[in-house]
Amino acid sequence: MEPQPQPQPRIPGFDYQRVTVAEGVSLNVAVGGSGSPVVLLHGFPQTHLMWRHVAADLAADHTVICPDLRGYGDSDKPTDTDGLTYSKRTMAADTVALARAFGHERFALAGHDRGALVAVRAGLDHPDAVTHLASLDVLPTLDMWDVLHGTSAAVGFHLYLMAQPPGLPEVLIGAAPDAFFGHFLDIWARDPEAIPADIRAAYLKASREAVVPIVADYRASAAVDVAHDRADRAAGHRLRMPVTVLQQDWGAALGFDAAALWEAWAPDLDHSSVALGHFMAEEAPAEVVKALRALLAR
Repeated sequence: MEPQPQPQPRIPGFDYQRVTVAEGVSLNVAVGGSGSPVVLLHGFPQTHLMWRHVAADLAADHTVICPDLRGYGDSDKPTDTDGLTYSKRTMAADTVALARAFGHERFALAGHDRGALVAVRAGLDHPDAVTHLASLDVLPTLDMWDVLHGTSAAVGFHLYLMAQPPGLPEVLIGAAPDAFFGHFLDIWARDPEAIPADIRAAYLKASREAVVPIVADYRASAAVDVAHDRADRAAGHRLRMPVTVLQQDWGAALGFDAAALWEAWAPDLDHSSVALGHFMAEEAPAEVVKALRALLAR
């Protein structure tokens, strides 16, 4: 008898839906709770499941919406034909459309890693929709590229690999996807037990099936996303809503002041350097929930 496939993990108590957010693009979405809406966007190499602890807590008094980003998890993976399909501007528009599909014209937004880049772009492009914004362990796209230099930039080797023209990155990563994506799950986690075996297996499966769109997401961050950030900086556009940032103290290693970089984008800023691993929503969910609740009260 052949072994039966194991069911995919889910956030307990949340309903799952497919929601159309653009022509030919539907997202896999977990939604739970009731009250004012909070949208949570995941990072790399994860899915919406990274929010499982935080989402369950916030659902006590908020409507919590956790999608897989386009190209990730069980969401649709459109072909990138113009370099814009996986731009953060496009993914931010997905996020606004998703909230509206649930009847919310205004909503709070939190993102981790890649999801935080989408959240920042949503805050810049749709300031009337995003009431509060949280970013976990990332710098805005333009600043991220500016601070990487010399041998210290080796920590971001994957950024440079996936920025290359279509072809080579997809072949190299596709040849050993579990080794590639598992590498980041290993080196970025301070507490490996925070990502149990079933969740890790779900992340690896999802990433293995999404090599091409994940590369396209990263490639956009070295091209069109930078152009969008530069245009906003030149025009003096800033995040008008209250912003909370939690991140590891990268500045000590890479020689920059993270809070100052964020202040240039967010006048109403609460920035904290935290002694946590990159996957902080899974390793220290209580601290993340505390910060998000403080943000929502501002």
